[in-house]
Amino acid sequence: MLITDYFKKFLHNSQSSGVLLIICVAVSLMIANSSLGPAFQNLLDKEIGTHIFQLNYPLSIWINDGLMAIFFLLVGLEIKREILEGELSNFKNASLPIVAALGGMVVPALIYFFFNSGTDYENGWAIPMATDIAFSLAIISMLGKSVPLSLKIFLTALAIVDDLGAIMVIAIFYTDQIHWDYLGLCALMVAVLAILNFLNFKKHIFYIIPGIFLWYFMHHSGIHATIAGVLLAFTIPTNISTTEISPLEKLEQKLHLPVNFLIMPIFALANTNITFKEGMVDGLFSSLGYGIMLGLVLGKVIGINLFSFIFIKLKISSLPDKSSWPQMLGTGLLAGIGFTMSIFIALLSFKGHTEIQEEAKFAILVASFISAITGFLLLKYLGKNKEISA
Repeated sequence: MLITDYFKKFLHNSQSSGVLLIICVAVSLMIANSSLGPAFQNLLDKEIGTHIFQLNYPLSIWINDGLMAIFFLLVGLEIKREILEGELSNFKNASLPIVAALGGMVVPALIYFFFNSGTDYENGWAIPMATDIAFSLAIISMLGKSVPLSLKIFLTALAIVDDLGAIMVIAIFYTDQIHWDYLGLCALMVAVLAILNFLNFKKHIFYIIPGIFLWYFMHHSGIHATIAGVLLAFTIPTNISTTEISPLEKLEQKLHLPVNFLIMPIFALANTNITFKEGMVDGLFSSLGYGIMLGLVLGKVIGINLFSFIFIKLKISSLPDKSSWPQMLGTGLLAGIGFTMSIFIALLSFKGHTEIQEEAKFAILVASFISAITGFLLLKYLGKNKEISA
């Protein structure tokens, strides 16, 4: 009985999901740099599915475009709930993540461009723009009560806006071709979902089926398919009642366990598959390395806090509840964990240049590690000091 209770507590503990995610990162790096590396890469490259309806993709695509759409669905549900009835329901609170994300995209891109303008690396300007939602939230969840809930919600909202911005950048600057017919079908599916919401359909199945079609059309449109998860989330009905659980809250509760303890670990295993090669460390001290590392480690924290400071001073926005500027600095550092989306943009930026791709991936990994450690330690230190002073 004690084991069962402990296991239940483990499964429902957000800190445990963060620890599990970090373990998966370490395991993936060890596999990639061992004799199992080639076999693991072959597994990720293995095509699964059917050629009917053009649904035959490598396993890595099913993970990054399929499973992660479910992760984005969960995050979208949490954001919608907070916007309608939670921390983001106040305009001053809701506006801050948007302007902070904008600063966290513009400043890193400018830093990268400063180092790489006119070089062979110029096309990678968007690499340090992205914040990895999964890893940044995993780190901040491990801090428990050291940081206020409002700050976690702020980082979640910022990361969502940031990734949506990165997806838009990919769609505009890195997409070879947008298929407008499929994009039109996406709009049709969103309209169907909106009508279902308006007619107050409450059963999840009425939304999941059109949501699957939305994912399919989005994937074939040329735009990153995970955005379908966010669009679907925004159409799930909710309410402001404190007694009746809404369809949104029910779906949110159902998704937490599989997302935190299955989807995110699988995602980490597949995407930290980086093979260390000779000369990669030297690449950190090139214009490419400087642009990526300084963009993520410094550009993110400067951009987020500078834009936040301006809008708060103008009284358009306000600090997250019970948080401080030093905590905002720590959160800005965590936002420098670019990882997945940054790696994805790096692959698109340097197609056909494997060596440059590997150097970029290594720089992203190092920068994300520095951001994670410094952000965690700063927020932990601030949390302890607050407890002592209280």
